Amino acid sequence: MSFADARFCPQCGSELARFPPPGEKRPRLVCPRCSFVLYENPKVAAGTVPATPGGLVLIRRGVPPGEGLWSFPCGYVEIEETLEQTAVRETEEECGARVELEGLLGAYSYPPPRGDTSLRVVIVAYAARVVGGDLRAGDDAREVRVFPAADLPWDELAFWSTRDALKAWLGRFGSG
Repeated sequence: MSFADARFCPQCGSELARFPPPGEKRPRLVCPRCSFVLYENPKVAAGTVPATPGGLVLIRRGVPPGEGLWSFPCGYVEIEETLEQTAVRETEEECGARVELEGLLGAYSYPPPRGDTSLRVVIVAYAARVVGGDLRAGDDAREVRVFPAADLPWDELAFWSTRDALKAWLGRFGSG
């Protein structure tokens, strides 16, 4: 469900209306009864660009968005997790690799595709070194592959954040 589908106040159950709350100019979903404001904010995701001696680990996505295309392992932050914990967990869940983080590659945010704010995500990517596990397709992945830096599938990447994180990794670590 996107915010556009929200109809009722989560605090009092009254029907929400879209208008600028007091002191603001931007129209928001506001409860006219109790004044609750439902702020429409992007989701936060975190992941890694995992490196092995043979290259970088990417997953071929098995679900939309980007189904069939390559990405680094990444997923939504759970409420009790830090960004770093999410990046490590998602990497193991999606490709079986246990990793140690080697630093922040970047935080990425882009205009929503086709104006669809339900797809608005802030992606935080970390460089990581594979320290264990068995590479295998897991959550959201249909395939896992290690790509030498010279053979990255630039024309088959799922997201702008994938491209930008891989470029950041190459800028920091070279060809590996």
